[in-house]
Amino acid sequence: MIVAVETHANTGRIRTANDKSRISPIKPALSVIAVAILSISTYALGAQESGSSTHSPALAPQESSSTSTDLFVMFGSDFDRPGLFPRANYNIGIGHTFGFLKRDPIGDELTFGYTYENAATHGFLHTVFGEHTESAGVMKNFSLPGTKIVTGYTWIQSGITSYTGNSHVQNRLDSGVSLGAIVHFNNKNSIWIQESYSKVVTVPWYTTSSIGYTYSC
Repeated sequence: MIVAVETHANTGRIRTANDKSRISPIKPALSVIAVAILSISTYALGAQESGSSTHSPALAPQESSSTSTDLFVMFGSDFDRPGLFPRANYNIGIGHTFGFLKRDPIGDELTFGYTYENAATHGFLHTVFGEHTESAGVMKNFSLPGTKIVTGYTWIQSGITSYTGNSHVQNRLDSGVSLGAIVHFNNKNSIWIQESYSKVVTVPWYTTSSIGYTYSC
């Protein structure tokens, strides 16, 4: 029995040695495969980095397009209360859109403008009695469903109005809100159409219907 056990043990050692001799040629193959996999991974990572650097300049115009400067000229008619008397209203101004304000519910464009209005009790285009307003505002641009040519906006403005034509100039606080639509011809040229409600301290409120041209850069 002892001899049999020794024979079995020797046989086991021989088999183990044979197995090790069979496995040893595989080790170089596994090393080659590991090096190949590492090389492929390194190449793929380098290709991905080069691809991302190649595409990153293409995203720059898209990011820069989130900001713009608008130069606008508008002409309209006030409808003074009471009586809905028409009076000329001219407006010129500048606005700048900020990309980081796109999600702001109040507005994404800050504006500054000058408005002349006929403040007389007669006439339409111009009289010696004028209403001159310098105002700052915030505009919220938003898209409309089903179209990219027309967009909408809301506009809140406030400033100082100066009444001229009397013996002395009278200054009053002027505030207004507007709702409008923009018809885009291209990235630079558009037409604004808006309806405004305005109120000057100590003066009856009035509405204004306006249309204007805007150049964006």
